[in-house]
Amino acid sequence: MITTNPFSLLSETIPSIALQAFVLVMVGLVAAGTILDIIHKKNVKYFFNNAKKAKKNATRELGTGERIAIIGKTIVHDIGTTSELGMGKRRIAHVLGMYGTILFWAGSAVMIFCYSSVNAETPIFWPAIWHLGAFMTCLGGFWFWFFLRVDVAAEAHSVFRIIQADLFVLALLASSLFGLLWSFFQANGMFGWDTLFLVLFAVSNIVLFGGVYWSKFAHMFYKPGAAIQKNLAEADGSRDNLPAPADAPEQFGLGIKREQPKHY
Repeated sequence: MITTNPFSLLSETIPSIALQAFVLVMVGLVAAGTILDIIHKKNVKYFFNNAKKAKKNATRELGTGERIAIIGKTIVHDIGTTSELGMGKRRIAHVLGMYGTILFWAGSAVMIFCYSSVNAETPIFWPAIWHLGAFMTCLGGFWFWFFLRVDVAAEAHSVFRIIQADLFVLALLASSLFGLLWSFFQANGMFGWDTLFLVLFAVSNIVLFGGVYWSKFAHMFYKPGAAIQKNLAEADGSRDNLPAPADAPEQFGLGIKREQPKHY
């Protein structure tokens, strides 16, 4: 199973060109959903306006080399290791899910576009990457969903409560899980079951990539830009010139000043 390209076996019944077309449609849905999200929420306009304000407040000019170094460090450290989450289980689960998804999608793209024909010899590396990525996504995602989520019960909500913001993670987990199950049943010749999970795998991908506008999918594009802008602003001094929030903690303090409770 782990060393078998499931898309190559699938091409015996579904032409590889159809699989490739499906992937291209999913990419198109992501692009369309992201553009609609940008138009509706005006995130890009906000970033540009924020960058202009920061430039006016900058206390020094950053050189090209320094900018490249800051952007590179941000991508490798802040984004690549999700350092904003600090050390702990939540960060580990997020890193597992993030890199698992990257491996899963990369393996899918390579196997579908390069090795999906019936006679294609797929290097063992790519099916292994695909299966490992799906497993890592499931491990990190389900760990987060069942054990590390906000305690909804403490907020007087049902533990089974699902909101619109959960669409991305649930569709991603469904895609990875159904993909693994489809591969398992296909490799073991369990016909009927493999068809069922193939359909579920396809549907979960349609929901995942087609639901960009309604889910948190587009945040994957915004957050890196926000992190880079923040670090550049800190480096040129423009962030230091912003007014402090009303409830900002005292300098070097451990907490936030709060109004004392009033008793009547």
